[in-house]
Amino acid sequence: MSTTPATTPTTSTTTAVDQVDVRGPRFAAWITTAVLVAVLLAASFSAVVAGVILAVQTVVFAVSAAVGPRRSPYGRIFGKLVAPRISPPSEREPTAPLRFAQLVGFIFSAAGLLGFALSAPVVGCVFTGFALFAAFLNAAFGICLGCQIYPLVARFRPSASADHPTSDGKPRQVHSEGRTWLAPTSWSPPTGLSRT
Repeated sequence: MSTTPATTPTTSTTTAVDQVDVRGPRFAAWITTAVLVAVLLAASFSAVVAGVILAVQTVVFAVSAAVGPRRSPYGRIFGKLVAPRISPPSEREPTAPLRFAQLVGFIFSAAGLLGFALSAPVVGCVFTGFALFAAFLNAAFGICLGCQIYPLVARFRPSASADHPTSDGKPRQVHSEGRTWLAPTSWSPPTGLSRT
């Protein structure tokens, strides 16, 4: 069972929130774990090879953050090769926290790539190790660190979904910390804070 903040059982009702089978992101996390282990192994003999492998994973993170888990490279592999051979999903999770987690992965892998590119393989390995730790936690235990951080970060930005109601005119639902909330209709900074 995935422990993202908004994992929900699959029901026959549809919601406005885009959701995916929880097994897809875990499958992607296993591939990511393998790629990042390969980066660290390659770094022991060639920073250039490690940098090239990490560059590929950095692109995968960027694409995944941009298009979401279903249309990401590893998500497509899961959808075409794995999903048809397994039972229908019993749990789904929203894509927004997963996309944020991929963005965090992109930031760490880009920092690692920069380390390898600037002839600082220790820096490259450290940032790759951070990304590997997060990917392995998700793959092995269903703990998505980026998904856990997402509700905290989402509170500090205006909700795009509030400006775009669902097709039936109702406000979108926001899933956070195991609860379902209606997206606010407008955003304003918290009271009591002043800019000087």
